[in-house]
Amino acid sequence: MQKELELFYERMEPLKDKMLALLIQLPPSCQLKEGFEDFTKFDFLFDNTFRYAVEVRHSSWFSDLAYNFFKNNNISMVWSQMDRLQTPPIVTSDFVYLRLIGDSRLAESQFGKIQIDRTEEIKKWAEKMKEVKQNEKDVRVGIIAANNHYGGYGPGTVDIFRQNMDMEKLSFDNVDITKINHQFELENRFNWKPQSKSRQTSLADF
Repeated sequence: MQKELELFYERMEPLKDKMLALLIQLPPSCQLKEGFEDFTKFDFLFDNTFRYAVEVRHSSWFSDLAYNFFKNNNISMVWSQMDRLQTPPIVTSDFVYLRLIGDSRLAESQFGKIQIDRTEEIKKWAEKMKEVKQNEKDVRVGIIAANNHYGGYGPGTVDIFRQNMDMEKLSFDNVDITKINHQFELENRFNWKPQSKSRQTSLADF
């Protein structure tokens, strides 16, 4: 596995300047006990020149043990709103990553416009982001992602979120996709400095 990961990181190197974080998504069956042991045992998984976000999908991870582990290693525990699980909005790193996933109620044939009114949910997430912006001085960026299953139209969901963050409403008529920014900055820019390219010896070196 180590050789494959080294090759992966090598291939990612040209994209590093455009990459805010690498997302690690755990399966719903992965509970804290086994997952925590794997993280501490396989610390070679991490190259400390990248930032990491971990999306947990089992409620056993919602514990101080996990929160402190992620905080100590500057790993963002993803805030996710899914079908049967919602992550507590705990800040564990110098960036926040929110994923609005939803569920499988909508068929792909329904995608393309908002089908489910998620306005109140989005408003609550936006208020939480505003709290982070105001109170968490070490947090420098927020990343928001929404898929079509959440409300029917991912870009429309992001636009609703933008408006709740007091940002300009987007028009999707003849839109220039390069102008759609699903990231909002909590400071003027995302200005963390990548660490040295040497591989860390343990997660404590992160």
